[in-house]
Amino acid sequence: MDKAIFLDRDGVINEVLSYRVKFVNKPKDFYLLDGAGEAIKKLNNLNYKVFVVTNQGGIGLGFMKETSLKNIHKKMRQDLSVYGAEIDDIAYCPHQPNEGCKCRKPKPKMILNLAQKHKIDLAKSYMVGDRAPDIEAGKEAGVKTVLVGTRKEQANADLQFRDLLDFSSWLEQNHGDVFN
Repeated sequence: MDKAIFLDRDGVINEVLSYRVKFVNKPKDFYLLDGAGEAIKKLNNLNYKVFVVTNQGGIGLGFMKETSLKNIHKKMRQDLSVYGAEIDDIAYCPHQPNEGCKCRKPKPKMILNLAQKHKIDLAKSYMVGDRAPDIEAGKEAGVKTVLVGTRKEQANADLQFRDLLDFSSWLEQNHGDVFN
Protein backbone atom coordinates (compact mmCIF):
# COMPACT_ATOMS: atom_id res chain seq x y z
CA MET A 1 0.00 0.00 0.00
CA ASP A 2 1.10 3.55 -0.73
CA LYS A 3 1.43 6.47 1.67
CA ALA A 4 -0.25 9.80 0.98
CA ILE A 5 -0.47 13.45 1.84
CA PHE A 6 -4.02 14.79 1.82
CA LEU A 7 -4.02 18.57 1.34
CA ASP A 8 -6.72 21.09 1.96
CA ARG A 9 -6.65 23.54 -0.95
CA ASP A 10 -7.55 27.08 0.15
CA GLY A 11 -4.99 28.42 2.60
CA VAL A 12 -2.61 25.46 2.10
CA ILE A 13 -1.94 25.46 -1.66
CA ASN A 14 -3.43 28.78 -2.72
CA GLU A 15 -4.26 32.20 -1.34
CA VAL A 16 -7.65 32.87 0.17
CA LEU A 17 -8.82 35.86 2.18
CA SER A 18 -5.75 37.75 0.97
CA TYR A 19 -5.22 41.21 -0.44
CA ARG A 20 -5.66 39.75 -3.95
CA VAL A 21 -8.60 37.43 -3.48
CA LYS A 22 -11.38 36.76 -0.98
CA PHE A 23 -12.82 33.58 -2.48
CA VAL A 24 -11.61 31.37 -5.34
CA ASN A 25 -14.63 31.11 -7.63
CA LYS A 26 -12.85 31.53 -10.98
CA PRO A 27 -9.45 30.43 -12.34
CA LYS A 28 -8.28 34.08 -12.35
CA ASP A 29 -8.76 34.07 -8.54
CA PHE A 30 -6.30 31.18 -8.05
CA TYR A 31 -2.82 32.16 -6.81
CA LEU A 32 -0.35 29.58 -5.49
CA LEU A 33 1.01 30.37 -2.05
CA ASP A 34 4.76 31.00 -1.95
CA GLY A 35 6.57 27.68 -1.70
CA ALA A 36 3.51 25.50 -2.45
CA GLY A 37 4.83 24.24 -5.80
CA GLU A 38 8.24 23.44 -4.36
CA ALA A 39 6.61 21.75 -1.34
CA ILE A 40 4.41 19.48 -3.44
CA LYS A 41 7.38 18.55 -5.63
CA LYS A 42 9.26 17.51 -2.46
CA LEU A 43 6.29 15.36 -1.43
CA ASN A 44 6.25 13.78 -4.90
CA ASN A 45 10.00 13.07 -4.59
CA LEU A 46 9.42 11.42 -1.20
CA ASN A 47 7.08 8.96 -2.96
CA TYR A 48 3.90 10.21 -1.33
CA LYS A 49 0.71 10.23 -3.35
CA VAL A 50 -0.61 13.80 -3.13
CA PHE A 51 -4.35 14.41 -2.96
CA VAL A 52 -6.46 17.53 -2.56
CA VAL A 53 -9.56 17.32 -0.35
CA THR A 54 -11.53 20.54 -0.40
CA ASN A 55 -14.90 21.82 0.75
CA GLN A 56 -16.43 23.85 -2.07
CA GLY A 57 -19.73 25.02 -0.64
CA GLY A 58 -19.76 27.86 -3.16
CA ILE A 59 -21.20 25.37 -5.64
CA GLY A 60 -24.16 24.49 -3.41
CA LEU A 61 -24.65 28.16 -2.56
CA GLY A 62 -24.72 29.10 -6.26
CA PHE A 63 -21.53 31.22 -6.28
CA MET A 64 -19.89 28.96 -8.86
CA LYS A 65 -20.63 26.00 -11.08
CA GLU A 66 -18.77 22.68 -11.09
CA THR A 67 -17.34 23.57 -14.52
CA SER A 68 -15.66 26.61 -12.93
CA LEU A 69 -14.24 24.40 -10.17
CA LYS A 70 -12.84 21.98 -12.75
CA ASN A 71 -11.22 24.94 -14.54
CA ILE A 72 -9.76 26.20 -11.24
CA HIS A 73 -8.27 22.76 -10.62
CA LYS A 74 -6.92 22.66 -14.17
CA LYS A 75 -5.16 25.99 -13.49
CA MET A 76 -3.87 24.66 -10.16
CA ARG A 77 -2.33 21.64 -11.91
CA GLN A 78 -0.82 23.90 -14.61
CA ASP A 79 0.64 26.29 -12.01
CA LEU A 80 2.11 23.36 -10.05
CA SER A 81 3.57 21.77 -13.20
CA VAL A 82 5.95 24.75 -13.49
CA TYR A 83 7.64 23.28 -10.39
CA GLY A 84 7.41 19.70 -11.66
CA ALA A 85 4.80 19.12 -8.92
CA GLU A 86 1.84 16.81 -9.41
CA ILE A 87 -1.49 16.18 -7.71
CA ASP A 88 -2.58 12.54 -7.99
CA ASP A 89 -6.30 13.12 -7.44
CA ILE A 90 -8.80 15.69 -6.17
CA ALA A 91 -11.93 15.19 -4.07
CA TYR A 92 -14.33 18.00 -3.30
CA CYS A 93 -17.59 18.49 -1.44
CA PRO A 94 -19.98 20.70 -3.43
CA HIS A 95 -22.64 20.88 -0.72
CA GLN A 96 -23.73 23.90 1.28
CA PRO A 97 -22.01 24.31 4.65
CA ASN A 98 -25.05 23.34 6.77
CA GLU A 99 -26.51 20.73 4.44
CA GLY A 100 -25.44 17.80 6.66
CA CYS A 101 -23.75 15.81 3.89
CA LYS A 102 -21.32 12.98 4.69
CA CYS A 103 -18.44 14.29 2.59
CA ARG A 104 -17.91 17.80 3.95
CA LYS A 105 -14.95 18.19 6.30
CA PRO A 106 -14.80 17.73 9.30
CA LYS A 107 -16.22 14.39 8.15
CA PRO A 108 -13.54 12.07 6.70
CA LYS A 109 -15.40 10.64 3.69
CA MET A 110 -13.27 12.38 1.00
CA ILE A 111 -10.07 11.06 2.61
CA LEU A 112 -11.47 7.55 3.10
CA ASN A 113 -12.78 7.37 -0.49
CA LEU A 114 -9.43 8.44 -1.97
CA ALA A 115 -7.59 6.00 0.31
CA GLN A 116 -9.76 3.13 -0.84
CA LYS A 117 -9.57 4.11 -4.51
CA HIS A 118 -5.76 4.45 -4.48
CA LYS A 119 -4.90 1.73 -1.91
CA ILE A 120 -3.45 4.10 0.68
CA ASP A 121 -2.08 3.06 4.07
CA LEU A 122 -3.75 5.68 6.26
CA ALA A 123 -1.48 4.93 9.22
CA LYS A 124 1.48 6.18 7.13
CA SER A 125 -0.29 9.23 5.75
CA TYR A 126 -0.95 12.87 6.67
CA MET A 127 -3.75 15.41 6.38
CA VAL A 128 -2.48 18.98 6.03
CA GLY A 129 -4.89 21.84 6.63
CA ASP A 130 -5.18 25.37 7.91
CA ARG A 131 -8.40 25.00 9.90
CA ALA A 132 -9.90 22.78 12.58
CA PRO A 133 -12.29 20.93 10.20
CA ASP A 134 -9.27 19.71 8.19
CA ILE A 135 -7.59 18.40 11.34
CA GLU A 136 -10.80 16.77 12.61
CA ALA A 137 -11.31 15.01 9.25
CA GLY A 138 -7.74 13.72 9.33
CA LYS A 139 -8.07 12.42 12.88
CA GLU A 140 -11.37 10.69 12.01
CA ALA A 141 -9.69 9.06 8.99
CA GLY A 142 -6.78 7.80 11.09
CA VAL A 143 -3.95 9.85 9.56
CA LYS A 144 -1.37 12.11 11.21
CA THR A 145 -2.53 15.71 11.14
CA VAL A 146 -0.61 18.87 10.30
CA LEU A 147 -1.83 22.40 10.88
CA VAL A 148 -0.21 25.04 8.67
CA GLY A 149 -0.56 28.80 8.62
CA THR A 150 -0.31 31.73 10.91
CA ARG A 151 -3.96 32.09 11.93
CA LYS A 152 -4.79 31.61 15.59
CA GLU A 153 -6.71 28.44 14.75
CA GLN A 154 -7.67 26.19 17.63
CA ALA A 155 -6.99 22.71 16.30
CA ASN A 156 -5.53 19.68 18.02
CA ALA A 157 -3.07 18.74 15.25
CA ASP A 158 -0.22 16.26 15.69
CA LEU A 159 2.22 18.73 14.10
CA GLN A 160 2.22 22.43 13.28
CA PHE A 161 4.27 24.36 10.71
CA ARG A 162 4.32 27.87 9.25
CA ASP A 163 3.41 26.57 5.79
CA LEU A 164 3.40 23.56 3.48
CA LEU A 165 7.02 24.14 2.48
CA ASP A 166 8.17 24.01 6.12
CA PHE A 167 6.28 20.73 6.58
CA SER A 168 7.65 19.16 3.38
CA SER A 169 11.20 20.26 4.33
CA TRP A 170 10.78 18.67 7.78
CA LEU A 171 9.52 15.47 6.15
CA GLU A 172 12.43 15.52 3.71
CA GLN A 173 14.92 15.93 6.58
CA ASN A 174 13.36 12.87 8.18
CA HIS A 175 13.81 11.00 4.88
CA GLY A 176 10.04 10.77 4.49
CA ASP A 177 9.93 7.94 7.02
CA VAL A 178 8.83 9.23 10.41
CA PHE A 179 6.71 6.22 11.35
CA ASN A 180 9.49 3.93 12.59
